[in-house]
Amino acid sequence: MMEVTVREKGRITIPAPLRESLGLKEGDRLEVTVERRAIVLRPKRTVSSAELRGIIGPMEIDLEEIEEAPGREII
Repeated sequence: MMEVTVREKGRITIPAPLRESLGLKEGDRLEVTVERRAIVLRPKRTVSSAELRGIIGPMEIDLEEIEEAPGREII
């Protein structure tokens, strides 16, 4: 078990071994929740547009259809 100190404005430093094991780097986002009176931090996975293209493949979008349908979801 590791211990951290709460500093000004509620800041803490996540110990390097934990950051490294989770692959966390500066700028990564964490989801913060309270569970059973404990603060829980979970990495918030973001996907870049390039990664998303790799997941869903190329898409064709009809710009005229988008312009004609404001407020309607187009998939």
